Amino acid sequence: MDTKQLLTFKIAAENLNFTQTAKNLNFAQSTVTAKIKSLEDELDTKLFERLGKKLYLTDAGKQFKSYADKLLTLSEEAKLIATGGNEPSGTLIIGAQESQCTYRLPPLLKEFQYQFPNVKLIFKPAHSDEMAKEQLLKGNLDIAFIMDEVRYKDSLEVEPLVKDEMKIVASINHRLANKPEVYPQDLKDETLLLTERGCSYRTIFENTLRESEIFPSNKIEFVSIEAIKQCVITGIGIAKLPSLVVKEEIQSGSLKALNWKRNTPPIFTQIAWHKDKSMSIPLESFIDLSRQMLKDKNIS
Repeated sequence: MDTKQLLTFKIAAENLNFTQTAKNLNFAQSTVTAKIKSLEDELDTKLFERLGKKLYLTDAGKQFKSYADKLLTLSEEAKLIATGGNEPSGTLIIGAQESQCTYRLPPLLKEFQYQFPNVKLIFKPAHSDEMAKEQLLKGNLDIAFIMDEVRYKDSLEVEPLVKDEMKIVASINHRLANKPEVYPQDLKDETLLLTERGCSYRTIFENTLRESEIFPSNKIEFVSIEAIKQCVITGIGIAKLPSLVVKEEIQSGSLKALNWKRNTPPIFTQIAWHKDKSMSIPLESFIDLSRQMLKDKNIS
């Protein structure tokens, strides 16, 4: 097998679409099909199967994916050494929520690009923590930043970096804005502005209300945290959001943090990757730099 076969398989395994794979690699679709068929013949096993109009990896294909990733990484590093190059190159695919990309990661990305100018960074939106974990397990992401309770999965390496304070916010003219203490019962008639399902702090918030037998009927779900903030400011409803997202608005007086009187599990920003992921120089360096720049010294 050669690197072109492996690369074709890798992209096809991530896209599960031969047409899109051909576009990504600037191949004819027939070339993609031929390379996959040649690889399957060499391995004497089917890597893909088609059910209806959808393409799926077989069990053998899922197992081979991690080895293909490792072989491609080794090939890149071997070329680097053979040519006497001293600048690591390659691509890192990173998953993160909007809040991380906007408020926490820019300084890290700037420093990484300064240290590794030949490494291409591709960000894929992970609107929920469950989505990020699923994509890591499928091999579609090299690394992800998740905001969740510390819960380890057998197939993932998960390292807490910083504890995130959460705020329940309302408009400054909201009826609860100046209430000395706010309890779950106070929210029974409120409109909740929520992030997507699978978001850890949304799940914790809804569970807290459910435990108090509070079931608000008015809920609006958003993909964008920035959209949620603007709707809270205009008085459409209330929201539970990370403190780093609403810090400026609270300080400027455009949002009010409610004095929420209910203990909830702590949330941490964590960096995660697949345990079987081949640790290339760029990937290992990105993890180390994340520790240096983001990790709270009080978190073991």
